[in-house]
Amino acid sequence: QDNSFEQFIINYCNEKLQQIFIELTLKEEQEEYIREGIEWTHIEYFNNAIICDLIENNQTGILAMLDEECLRPGTVTDDTFLEKLNQVCATHQHFESRMSKCSRFLNDTSLPHSCFRIQHYAGKVMYQVEGFVDKNNDLLYRDLSQAMWKANHSLIKALFPEGNPAKINLKRPPTAGSQFKASVATLMKNLQTKNPNYIRCIKPNDKKAAHVFNEALVCHQIRYLGLLENVRVRRAGYAFRQPYEPCLERYKMLCKQTWPHWRGPARAGVEVLFNELGIPEEEFSFGRSKIFIRNPRTLFKLEDLRKQRLEDLATLIGKIYRGWKCRTRFLLMKKCQIIIASWYRRYS
Repeated sequence: QDNSFEQFIINYCNEKLQQIFIELTLKEEQEEYIREGIEWTHIEYFNNAIICDLIENNQTGILAMLDEECLRPGTVTDDTFLEKLNQVCATHQHFESRMSKCSRFLNDTSLPHSCFRIQHYAGKVMYQVEGFVDKNNDLLYRDLSQAMWKANHSLIKALFPEGNPAKINLKRPPTAGSQFKASVATLMKNLQTKNPNYIRCIKPNDKKAAHVFNEALVCHQIRYLGLLENVRVRRAGYAFRQPYEPCLERYKMLCKQTWPHWRGPARAGVEVLFNELGIPEEEFSFGRSKIFIRNPRTLFKLEDLRKQRLEDLATLIGKIYRGWKCRTRFLLMKKCQIIIASWYRRYS
């Protein structure tokens, strides 16, 4: 119920993770259709970049304002930090405060004077400003670091490298918010170099009980996880896509013209294959390098046909093998019979 600095930076990290989820799924999904030359109607979805900018902008972001308050001379309190936010972020559509210049919240009794509210992608969250400045400072006095570095215990000495007299840095240590922001930036950079797979976990109830399904809770999670936008993009687009070469290699056994070898371009082979199978034209589209299949049932049909064809081919291979084995045995017996008969006639 009471959210402070810790929950604020946790939610900031969640916003960044949601942003990269949007970048790697919804945005990339639609950009792929453009790259492949597929006719496509753009689907609008909420991009939370505006919320991330509200928090991390180097000039007007909440973290930047908090660092500025921690560094400036004079009397600094949580209230002065909130006043600064009210001046800088008053007109931002995702920032709310009773003390802001935005008159629509002046009579909002659900928002105390010592709080501000951010409309995250997952919903509105209210933060108590009490303790923001002290928790962000997170100062470790240099004399304490130097004393711990002089300890005889190797582990304690290793935990305080900044206490080494040869590496004394007179600069002010970075704030907790700045350190967390740098860590999140490093995490995002690492994730963008990978090929992540997303597993979305839905809690059916808050009690971790079996056979209890809270519909309101599940709908809330579906909304703030961005699953509705993802489903809309997927349903409006194509459920499956694959480069022409592996597609032809997998399903070429379903067409006499492509089996066992296709001598022409892979795209032409896929066109011949799909025409032979009688798949409706509205169910697929040809991109520059990939085949796009709209509905999963079309893919399931291909897989069922392939499974049946594999069984037929296995039966054919077994039949040919048994025929070859019996013929080989017959020829061997015939050869033996001729030899035995010739020797018998020689001595008869």
